[in-house]
Amino acid sequence: MDAILSRAGLTVRLAENESEVAEAQHLRQRAFRGGATDARDIDPFDADCDHVLVERDGALVATYRFQSFADGTAARSGYSGQFYNLAGLATIDGPMIEMGRFCLAPEEHDPDVVRIAWAAMTRIVDGAKAALLFGCSSFHGNDPAPYADALGLLRDRHLAPAHLNLAAQAGETVALPHGTWDAGRAQRQIPPLLRTYLIMGGWVSDHLVVDRAMNTLHVFTGVEIAKVPPGRARALRLLAGD
Repeated sequence: MDAILSRAGLTVRLAENESEVAEAQHLRQRAFRGGATDARDIDPFDADCDHVLVERDGALVATYRFQSFADGTAARSGYSGQFYNLAGLATIDGPMIEMGRFCLAPEEHDPDVVRIAWAAMTRIVDGAKAALLFGCSSFHGNDPAPYADALGLLRDRHLAPAHLNLAAQAGETVALPHGTWDAGRAQRQIPPLLRTYLIMGGWVSDHLVVDRAMNTLHVFTGVEIAKVPPGRARALRLLAGD
């Protein structure tokens, strides 16, 4: 299969067979759960997703998966719909893409990896004419205290529109805290995936879900494609070669 994108010594493509999906699951295990190198992070949604591989010289350095939906009603059946009430997504007109399990190899620190991965996602979103890109953005660990400044910033500046009513649906939850926060510390605490969503005008739910199996805290995150700032949209499409 042809690459989705090749830039900066990196190639982004879709997994073509079960072996390549397994390789992505191995990387997810290392990134999210650690432990034995022969273990895999697997869940029932893998079968419904396309799996994206970001490679350098044939070695997998990042991965994510995505699932496409015809509209907001259908999107409720995806991974995020287990944890959040997504009925309000039906008010957004158009196809939607759920992005998940975004991770880098633990030893990978090249900022181009995240940039190129997002450029490839830009091509995917544009190809689907998607109105919304959404998913769960994760903070490492189950304790919200180390992320107090980031969570305060999210609550004060980046909450989802009220009409979407992204209420908790299941699981153990933690409300985003009220209170003062430091902008510099907040930016350092925000994970790269979530930071990119926010730069594009993204918004989040007003609470975190505690995922003890994955050892993460996650917040529902969405970006309406038509509302991405024009300059940011141009930069992404330029990187994507469009």
